[in-house]
Amino acid sequence: MDLDVLNMFVIAGGTLAIPILAFVASFLLWPSALIKIYYWYWRRALGMQVRYANYDDYRFCFSYRGRPGFKPSILMLHGFSAHKDMWLSVVKFLPKNLHLVCVDMPGHEGTTRSSLDDYSINGQVKRIHQFVECIKLNRRPFHLIGTSMGGNVAGVYAAQYPAEICSLSLVCPAGLPYPTDNTFLKRLRELKESERIDRIPLIPSTPEEMADMLKLCSYVRFKVPQQILQGLVDVRIPHNEFYRKLFLEITDEKSRHALHENMSKIKAPTQIIWGKQDQVLDVSGADILAKSISDCQVHILENCGHSVVVERPRKTAKLILEFFALVHNTENNKKLA
Repeated sequence: MDLDVLNMFVIAGGTLAIPILAFVASFLLWPSALIKIYYWYWRRALGMQVRYANYDDYRFCFSYRGRPGFKPSILMLHGFSAHKDMWLSVVKFLPKNLHLVCVDMPGHEGTTRSSLDDYSINGQVKRIHQFVECIKLNRRPFHLIGTSMGGNVAGVYAAQYPAEICSLSLVCPAGLPYPTDNTFLKRLRELKESERIDRIPLIPSTPEEMADMLKLCSYVRFKVPQQILQGLVDVRIPHNEFYRKLFLEITDEKSRHALHENMSKIKAPTQIIWGKQDQVLDVSGADILAKSISDCQVHILENCGHSVVVERPRKTAKLILEFFALVHNTENNKKLA
């Protein structure tokens, strides 16, 4: 073989080997970095851009796609200890002509975290309203979506700022009393009685605890490699002290049943989506809401747990789009009549 040709193959092989070795090293040694790269890649692939908005000295981090137009904008609120990127799996199945906004909730990810801030549900509602005003989202009524803790905030927001909300989707929302204790509530009670509240199941500190949390939140059993579990834990550990403070705040008496206390004030057409096998927040909450909100439709997903957005993203997007179209076609017909 000609020496120049041989050198070409060596150089080409070396060029290919470098990114492969870098990927393997990241997977084995820095899985948390790989997870961050993964979210960055999917944001770019889906056309989501990250921006910041300031309210006095408070900073909100959010991602968005599209621009306000004829159809209402959509604001998406994530759950406890998550971040704006948890919605990417649903965004993938939403049309690109919709104006989507996913914000990091108070104290989460890129949004300001302060020991002086009020992280109760009402405190978070006030912060989200500040964000809405910052980006002028409330120039026209918008569609609000929230899951778990974010569902609690979304429901209370809709009750307190009815003129700003044209429609509402609540995905297994917190903030309700339940007739029976489920797996999660029983474990919490046991921890409280043993004074081991530092072992909250939703705040893992080891790969094993992370695996247990995934089992608790999901009906579908994902096979997650040990390195990825470690990466997920590494990303969370620096924030665990904040998560404990937040958890105690949102389960305190003034926040625990915030949605229940406000649900009769919700006037916007409302959609409830819940996983039938939810072990964190019992599916009976859907019936509680349906009986109190006059214009409400309920969707119970079979073989699905608490992590509806992750387990059934395509179905979730489909249900949201159908509800969105039904509500706004009805509104448009009323205007034309």
